[in-house]
Amino acid sequence: MNGVPNYEGRSKPLLAVQVTELVDGIFIGLTMNHSIGDGTSFWNFFNTWSEISRTGAKPSKAIPIFGREYLDGIIDLPIRIPFFNEQIQEKFLLPTEPLQQRVFHFRKEKIAELKSKANAQMGTSKISSLQALMGHLWVSITRTRHLTSSSTDDQETKYLVIVGTRQRLQPPLSDHYLGNAVLFGWATSTVGDLIKRGLGWAALELNRMVASQTEQQVKKFLEDWFDKPRLLTRSAVVRSHSFVTGSSPRFDVYGNDFGWGKPVAVRSGSGNKFDGKLTVFAGAEEGSIDFEACLSPHTLRALAEDEEFMQSVAV
Repeated sequence: MNGVPNYEGRSKPLLAVQVTELVDGIFIGLTMNHSIGDGTSFWNFFNTWSEISRTGAKPSKAIPIFGREYLDGIIDLPIRIPFFNEQIQEKFLLPTEPLQQRVFHFRKEKIAELKSKANAQMGTSKISSLQALMGHLWVSITRTRHLTSSSTDDQETKYLVIVGTRQRLQPPLSDHYLGNAVLFGWATSTVGDLIKRGLGWAALELNRMVASQTEQQVKKFLEDWFDKPRLLTRSAVVRSHSFVTGSSPRFDVYGNDFGWGKPVAVRSGSGNKFDGKLTVFAGAEEGSIDFEACLSPHTLRALAEDEEFMQSVAV
């Protein structure tokens, strides 16, 4: 299913699974059309399926909620979109540029240090662990990109974060709601300002961006999209000196057990990879976080040689 855009789900599978038997284990690959579900829906499905497989009984978790009542008064259902393939000028395609991936593991203690440092620098206590860690990556990777490319201080750098909206609605949407409840939020700076201002400033900018995704913003996004439906294109996301973080350390990625034991690792596929994609997962050890960084080879090499950054990474 790599390279298949979401809108082709009208005729192609919305869900695909592949199980590969290894000499010493099993690898389960799963892909879901992002139009029908977000990360919360994805991992609820994965973990419920694994529980049924392991126990052979009715799952202990609540059944999925399909209702769309929260849209009442915002948009009228069903949505009918005039749609013509010839109007689609751009697709999400597999990357053609050379890219490499590496997983950076951050232990609980190092994350706490970064959080404390970021809050102390900005005289606040509202920067979260994840925001501090994303700020650390934003500054560090931008610094190494700046050293290994022809970038200038006044070039723009953006960090797009996929923000869950379930708890931002009133009443909140259940975690068992099966659908796509996310918004995109951008934090913006110039390369020079970001490097000069450092961790605390970057983390606080991410905090402010996340906090701005209010219920009113959710409703406005839905209303605007209903009036003028539009596709998410590659150029809208993949920009020079920019980053995107998807997934969440809150997802129970190590909790699924099909009866063969719990996972030893989790990785994401190549379906939406590009230079600057930073996928976050909970680490295998409690309180730790993994970032799967997809970057150009020279940037990734420079990052691995950056002593300031690597001091925070568990080797």
